[in-house]
Amino acid sequence: MACFGGCCIKPAIHAAIIDLDGTMVDTLGDFAAALNGMLVDLGLPAIAPSAIEPMVGKGSENLIHSVLKHVLALIPSAQAAIHNEALFDRAFARYQHHYGAINGQFSQLYPGVVAGLQAMQQRGWKLACVTNKPIALALPLLQAKGLGGFFSQVFGGDSFDRKKPDPLPLLKTCEALGTLPAHTLVVGDSSNDAQAARAAGCPVLLVTYGYNHGEPVRMVDCDGFLDALVDI
Repeated sequence: MACFGGCCIKPAIHAAIIDLDGTMVDTLGDFAAALNGMLVDLGLPAIAPSAIEPMVGKGSENLIHSVLKHVLALIPSAQAAIHNEALFDRAFARYQHHYGAINGQFSQLYPGVVAGLQAMQQRGWKLACVTNKPIALALPLLQAKGLGGFFSQVFGGDSFDRKKPDPLPLLKTCEALGTLPAHTLVVGDSSNDAQAARAAGCPVLLVTYGYNHGEPVRMVDCDGFLDALVDI
């Protein structure tokens, strides 16, 4: 039995799969900068970070669809454009451009992240990062924040056919790590992570900060909560 931050998990843990946005790195500033750059390019009004936060966590496609729907709903003459795929395609391209240019510049590590990763390494765990962020953005962000060396495997939202909350990314990551799901701890910040872990058969802990789609994280079914990753 392994105990973390006051919660106990029966199977011995051999590895951990850790989420990125909202779990290790507070990237809301990056999202706001890239999305507002995209909106300027489209001739649309800016969106506040507080409105963006509940939209984060289900991948770039969902984020952009949600932002466009939110912004266009404020413009009566633009209602017909909400489901315009040509607009989405242009928005996605501009978002990728802006995010790639500022990736990591407006984000910061959450307190206790490095110490938490070091503690996991000291336990002899294999570590992987699995995020719904595109892999081309996830890898540079990990490097920019000094986290790249902790992980033997990194997978993004476009690494597999399906994203979290589908269990496929976690199951494929367990295969890559050479560990069984029951012995692979998932650490995230949202119901996406918890649902994926439950479906994959992995134990799961959630951090009490992060995004979680604007919903109280303590209402999510999981094996326990961490106020900081170092509490692991």
